[in-house]
Amino acid sequence: MKQFLITGGAGFIGSNFIRYMLDKHSDIKIINLDKLTYAGNLENLKDVESDSRYRFVKGDICDGSLVDSLVQESDVVVNFAAESHVDRSIGKPDDFIQTDIFGTFQLLEASRKHGVDRFIQISTDEVYGSIDKGLFEETDPLMPSSPYSASKTGADRLVYSYYVTYDLPILITRASNNYGPYQYPEKLISLFVTNAIEGKPLPIYGDGLNVRDWLYVADHCSAIDFVLDNGKIGEVYNVGGGNEKTNLEITDLILKTLNKPDTLKTFIKDREGHDRRYALSIQKIKELGWQPEYIFEDAIIETITWYQENREWWEKLKNGEYLDYYKSHYNQDL
Repeated sequence: MKQFLITGGAGFIGSNFIRYMLDKHSDIKIINLDKLTYAGNLENLKDVESDSRYRFVKGDICDGSLVDSLVQESDVVVNFAAESHVDRSIGKPDDFIQTDIFGTFQLLEASRKHGVDRFIQISTDEVYGSIDKGLFEETDPLMPSSPYSASKTGADRLVYSYYVTYDLPILITRASNNYGPYQYPEKLISLFVTNAIEGKPLPIYGDGLNVRDWLYVADHCSAIDFVLDNGKIGEVYNVGGGNEKTNLEITDLILKTLNKPDTLKTFIKDREGHDRRYALSIQKIKELGWQPEYIFEDAIIETITWYQENREWWEKLKNGEYLDYYKSHYNQDL
């Protein structure tokens, strides 16, 4: 039975990936290592916490001795763990450098020492920077524009260096903006949906015409699983949904779906270094045999409905009450 170490597994994409893998594969075990910062939420995984194939470990990927002990018993390392919110990186970039780069280094060192079968780094399209026209390919230069994307770029290239220098069997995926259930309500879609439900303003940066490609989280999970099985060692694979939308288009869709007034739209000063457009070519992974399955117009409705039906989940996050759950359920002083 193959043992996976999944870091950052209590976060949005990580928790969806753990659920996806346990549902799809009966012959795996998963260790979920998560520091449980503000965006790590064990309620995301309440439905699998009693599964004998799943184990949660509270800890920091910067803790070398802990990482070493967990990697030693693992066959595959999937690194989701990262500080990931651009706004927060502008205000406090040191946390991003520490977790995203030094933490990745600790994982790589342990993986090299113990000879894991695969190490997959979950990177981001933001490492490329902004593009006015066309699509970024995996071989294009990396031009990050924020401390967050710079820290992810550093980790991305550090992972690759361990392939070149030490023959570590690595893979790297760079995904576009994810959306779906269990996303911490600070990102565009999760924040705007929950704010609209509450009748609160939707803060739109600048003119709202910044463009992002949107990828449903279940498609991202299937892509990672696919790359683990079919990707060529040492290669990078872009993962996108093929759904370019402006922030204003997303806002209007959310308001229309929830039957909320346009007066909730609130234009605010643009963010420093705000990239205008991200767009990925996914030709490489498509030629390998993967492509997204979810249609945006359907998946966004499913996402909005999920937040409507799980109001208690996100209200706790917005109110800080989720800490009570951790303290009582895991008997830990967080």
